[in-house]
Amino acid sequence: MEEKKIPYKIYLDEKEIPTKWYNVRADMKNKPAPLLNPATLEPMKAEELYPVFCEELVAQELNDTDAYFDIPEEIQNFYKMYRPSPLIRAYFLEKALDTPAKIYYKFEGNNTSGSHKLNSAIAQAYYAKKQGLKGVTTETGAGQWGTALSMACSYFGLDCKVYMVKVSYEQKPFRREVMRTYGASVTPSPSTSTAVGRKILEEHPGTTGSLGCAISEAVEAATTTEGYRYVLGSVLNQVLLHQSVIGLEAKAAMDKFGIKPDVIIGCAGGGSNLGGLISPFMGEKLRGEADYRIIAVEPASCPSLTRGKFAYDFCDTGMVCPLAKMYTLGSGFIPSANHAGGLRYHGMSSTLSQLYDDGLMEATSVEQTSVFAAAEQFARVEGILPAPESSHAIRVAIDEALKCKETGEEKTILFGLTGTGYFDMVAYQKYNDGEMSDYVPTDEDLEKGFAGLPKVDK
Repeated sequence: MEEKKIPYKIYLDEKEIPTKWYNVRADMKNKPAPLLNPATLEPMKAEELYPVFCEELVAQELNDTDAYFDIPEEIQNFYKMYRPSPLIRAYFLEKALDTPAKIYYKFEGNNTSGSHKLNSAIAQAYYAKKQGLKGVTTETGAGQWGTALSMACSYFGLDCKVYMVKVSYEQKPFRREVMRTYGASVTPSPSTSTAVGRKILEEHPGTTGSLGCAISEAVEAATTTEGYRYVLGSVLNQVLLHQSVIGLEAKAAMDKFGIKPDVIIGCAGGGSNLGGLISPFMGEKLRGEADYRIIAVEPASCPSLTRGKFAYDFCDTGMVCPLAKMYTLGSGFIPSANHAGGLRYHGMSSTLSQLYDDGLMEATSVEQTSVFAAAEQFARVEGILPAPESSHAIRVAIDEALKCKETGEEKTILFGLTGTGYFDMVAYQKYNDGEMSDYVPTDEDLEKGFAGLPKVDK
């Protein structure tokens, strides 16, 4: 097909929005290891998870055999407010790099929450409402998940309690205010409002917090408040399931023009964006129908895949959640306070961890000054101010395109641009003022986290 026939933006028709979520676990030969009860070290049963999660979401979490789940009509209708999202050919970036590579990005920032997180937030709020709950609790780091969930809860008339990592709460006041505008209560974590929060503050006075801390507080709040359940914006299998709409749309748009990506790149914190983007492509790879090079990009200051251990670990700092087998830095790991680029979680989705351990995808880590350099380069030519998280993928996409310039290869690169950076201007300011530094934990730093890993002989 001639180059000129591929438009800058490829949109699907509204009727082409996916009506089913794809469950990549169904095609995995090696299934993700089960969640374990921390008291018995036995696989968690559905009824043991019901006090924490909505019942329908538990069913999705534990199902690794059904390839597709019907998307309820009410969620499909909500998706139509901002989906399908565009697949964009980065012609201007290609020209600026003088590369023969063809670069595409799936843009998920075209909704008020500013990110892909709304895809799962609306689903989880729907099931909470369907179950007759009063509200939900959650944690948020960069604030995009909290923003998305507050929007979804407002739509369904649910109360929303958000525990926001303290350093982000202080750095991103406007993100916090969007959540409050949609009716959510926002508490900096760790806080004195929960027993686990008080314990963490006692053990780590002055801590800037972590997602693991915030998760512990949100779970405690949910399990001690009648009519509430806990919801999570990443890591869990159910979240990757909901986010599969990203990859399903991206693949459908590419198929329309006969485009096959050689390299697929996504930022990786807990795994929601990466897992959603790669799911249908990985499915083809698992079934032997096609092959793709898939790269997970994480921050050098929180390198769970590239420097973590594949082991059972607590999903939270307070050690109240089930154990998950994942690439982890230890539930007690807290990123440096100078880390402004998001993707702060100490572990990685069990599904993605298993795929990585099986050699089905690669992982690399990048330092945050290089991430923000890539973000500004992209913004100046493509006209979108990217979220720091997504900019990790931009960094590696640019690097891969420059390799093509050196070799003359005309590779097709796809990456996920999952959010906008308009609430991240404190970080951009630090970069522009030359005040941003790179922190890479030493082996000794990481050993402290590894020392706290639970002893599980499985």
